[in-house]
Amino acid sequence: MPPPHGPLRVGVIGVGVIGRAHVQRLASGAADATLVAVADESTGHADAVAAEFGVDATRSVPELLARPDVDAVVVAIPSGLHAAVTVAALEAGKHVLLEKPIDVTVEAADQILDAEKRSGRTLSVVSQRRFAEANQFVFRAVRDGHLGRITSATFEVALWRGQEYYDAGDWRGTWALDGGGALMNQGVHLVDLALWLLGEVDEVFAYTDLLAHERIEVEDTVAVTARLRSGALLTFLATTAAYDSVPIRYTVFGDGGSVVVEAEQLTHYTSRHGGQPPRPDGVPTDQQLAQLTDFVTAARTGGPPLVTAAQARAAVAFIEAVYQSGRAGKPVRIH
Repeated sequence: MPPPHGPLRVGVIGVGVIGRAHVQRLASGAADATLVAVADESTGHADAVAAEFGVDATRSVPELLARPDVDAVVVAIPSGLHAAVTVAALEAGKHVLLEKPIDVTVEAADQILDAEKRSGRTLSVVSQRRFAEANQFVFRAVRDGHLGRITSATFEVALWRGQEYYDAGDWRGTWALDGGGALMNQGVHLVDLALWLLGEVDEVFAYTDLLAHERIEVEDTVAVTARLRSGALLTFLATTAAYDSVPIRYTVFGDGGSVVVEAEQLTHYTSRHGGQPPRPDGVPTDQQLAQLTDFVTAARTGGPPLVTAAQARAAVAFIEAVYQSGRAGKPVRIH
């Protein structure tokens, strides 16, 4: 358990690009948390990061998990390895902030959920876009009925990743460790956002393809249509084959209003039921810091984090159904 006084003591497992970003935020002390130690399969990489930030580098993940001065861990390793490390961390009595996705299959996600229940510890999965002011506003507008009955929505994640992106790591673009392509890796944030805003999905139909890259096993483009359990219809595009990228964008339409959000900014809002959109103050939310702060608060109080493991599992179930539909060429129901 966290000490009764003082910051939450955290270790980081995996100090690549994403893990290093977590290290920097923890080292800043901005979230009432302090960085204690790091671990990485590359001991040289771990040693370098530890020396830079003045913390310990442990020789292995089990060694880090055995430390009594570590209350929680951030897990930032390839997606297909999440379950094994997260289950071990929970069984060691550590709270866990897990990078997205929760893992690459529903089966693995269920292993994590089972360990979470047994441990009584806090587990949250990184989906920082929920913390953006515009997305918080849309959530409240939908929840409070300001858009009326939701009838349809569109989500577009149109990004560019050159071939060098996939060639930079032998785990990238593999089913075993990446779990998928444009949808599982880049699009999962917006899948989470869509489910958080709109609720559960009943059925999906999808086309998936590899159109602009080589030497990878997964898709770089996917187009999805879905029916929500509410009856609303959803379209979802995710691609890493949109040269130079365009801002991530989504729209939500209802019989009482509509919203458009682009690059985390509310660009259109109308409602016959009320509700005032936020006024930009020129200071964007540090979404990662906001989620870290939410996680620390949940670990200390025992309350639920904004992003729960069960919700993260739902995002993977959606993506798994999309891939099944793409392979089978027919609609797939989500259970």
